[in-house]
Amino acid sequence: MREIAGYIPSIGEEKIETKILTFQGMDGPVEVEVPLLTIQQMNKVADKVKHASSDVLKSFTTSEIVHIIDQAIERLLDRQSPYRKKAEQLLPAVTGYDAEMIRLGLTSFLKTFRKPQLQRFLVEDFGNPLLLDDFQPRPKGGFSKAVGPQLVVHVWAGNVPALPLWSLISGLLVKAGNIGKVSSAEPLFAGWFAQVLVEVEPRLADCLAVVWWKGGDAERESSLFRQAEVVVGYGSNPSLEALSKQVPVTTRFLSFGHKMSFGWVSKSCLDPRKSWEVAHQAAIDIMRFDQQGCYSPHLFYVQKGGKISPREFSRYLANELAALEKRYPRRKLSLEEVTSIASWQQQEELSLLSHPDKEIMGGDSGSWAVVYEENGVFSASCLNRVVKVVAIDQIEELMPLISPYRSFLQTAGVAASPKELFHAAHLLGQAGVTRITSLGKMTSPEPGWHHDGRFNLTDLVQVVDIERTAEDVAESFAPYID
Repeated sequence: MREIAGYIPSIGEEKIETKILTFQGMDGPVEVEVPLLTIQQMNKVADKVKHASSDVLKSFTTSEIVHIIDQAIERLLDRQSPYRKKAEQLLPAVTGYDAEMIRLGLTSFLKTFRKPQLQRFLVEDFGNPLLLDDFQPRPKGGFSKAVGPQLVVHVWAGNVPALPLWSLISGLLVKAGNIGKVSSAEPLFAGWFAQVLVEVEPRLADCLAVVWWKGGDAERESSLFRQAEVVVGYGSNPSLEALSKQVPVTTRFLSFGHKMSFGWVSKSCLDPRKSWEVAHQAAIDIMRFDQQGCYSPHLFYVQKGGKISPREFSRYLANELAALEKRYPRRKLSLEEVTSIASWQQQEELSLLSHPDKEIMGGDSGSWAVVYEENGVFSASCLNRVVKVVAIDQIEELMPLISPYRSFLQTAGVAASPKELFHAAHLLGQAGVTRITSLGKMTSPEPGWHHDGRFNLTDLVQVVDIERTAEDVAESFAPYID
């Protein structure tokens, strides 16, 4: 089976070279044909997208853009639509994730981009979304308007399906032209979204492009980045460092690199009636897309002193992961991932001699693992449904453990009483955590969340101010002045 990926606005009769990416699915190989533009072709696409941004996209009101995106998302949510059928058929083969996990994950993710959620998204960042349409009065006098760039270039990474929609839709909401470079691990969904969007509103045909090139192609990157006003990059910290060297100093570079997330469970949640549900929600966060997101938990800190001990909680968690494995099997791992898990397991087994309190639990197939220990350090998991449960007395003890990793912290999933929640949030925020959510929702950020503590939309725009003095002086030249 072969699927054509990406989306290119018309640049004439030129022949566009393609590259075939091959994936091994359950029903045989899937070939994905991605567009590989020459530098000259990429320049033509960039020029076309920039002009369309100025001439077309910026002529739409923000409400009109929200309505168009909402219609596109509605089609992708419809399981009878051809694009949704292709997504459910091909994404399991391309990413390796369980088909049911992808089906449920897509629905949950796409719902965050419906009209009401996008409206909240805009209000969250701008307060008054009309700032994107026209000059709006400021409390101190004068007027301001938010102007999106002519061109935003997105460099996406990872294999979590549809994840590029966050930055692509953000670019559209601020009326920017967008060119996105898809990941080799999931090259399909961004192009499908672009095609659906143009079907909904054909006038957007030249306002965006979805392309591909091999990561680290400095010549292509530097050529395209020179034409962008904003570059948004995702990936490992080394890849982002290399990427930043291609971005001109006059171009805004927004990077989203490697992050770590974890959970905190208060003893107030640890009783026989509540603990099973807490463990179930924690297991969902571990299972969903095999911990591949920055918001996926690496470990859980569980408070001592509850009716259910942290060790018992770790066994509950192991039981839930075993049950979820039957419904949502883990994807087939690469040789590198298998080696990483084997190395991790060897280190943990060797440490049993010096840590008699430690316990290692895992499935017969090796498809998940839970390690229990007391007073453990803050450490990264090898991922793919491998997690630690660490027993501690008070949340205050967690602060010196996580503070050295401040620049890497992102999400904390918290199970606690209301008073404990805000106490924990105060401490975790000071330590560098930027998002606090409930267990079971760690991998499902709310619309308008502040990605890594930043604004999704306001980071993309520049604000134009008309100062009060200019307004006052302009009054003296009005034709109605005597």
